[in-house]
Amino acid sequence: MDSINRNQPEQNRRDLAGIDAAKRVKDMADEAESCFFCTTGATGSTDGVRPMSVRKADDAGNLWFLSASDSHKNHELAANPAAKLYFQVGHHAGFLELEGRAEVMQDRTMIHELWNPLLKTWFTEGEDDPRITVIRFTPRTGYYWDNKHGSVVAGAKVAVGALIGKTLDDSIEGRLTF
Repeated sequence: MDSINRNQPEQNRRDLAGIDAAKRVKDMADEAESCFFCTTGATGSTDGVRPMSVRKADDAGNLWFLSASDSHKNHELAANPAAKLYFQVGHHAGFLELEGRAEVMQDRTMIHELWNPLLKTWFTEGEDDPRITVIRFTPRTGYYWDNKHGSVVAGAKVAVGALIGKTLDDSIEGRLTF
């Protein structure tokens, strides 16, 4: 057990599986709205790492993105669908790491569902741009770090703990399995 965890007066670890893991992913992805989307076998100058906007997080824990068919990301996923996602919700809490598989699809119904007019910046022909593809990321495992009661309570606990010299960390962390 980590040394800081030995000083905790309350439980700060909770592994989640199945529906509970999917709910944690959905909640955190909805709040963060974007992530670093990492592929293997990089063909571009970013070494396979790029920021992406999450267009939808579904109840099964799948994350949905829109991407250009001619992007390095799509080419990398065609060669190897393994991907990692990294989220940060706030400055001091709400961190999420996911490993899974990404599937690139041509699904006009899903493109319509995920479309936002601001995306015309990247897809200049609008929602009917033939370059638009859908990526469905299906997580297999992950890890999260968050707080239990929100930033205000977490901050108060840290301040009181510092004042009295006692660990009063409101953190929660754990593995995610799907």
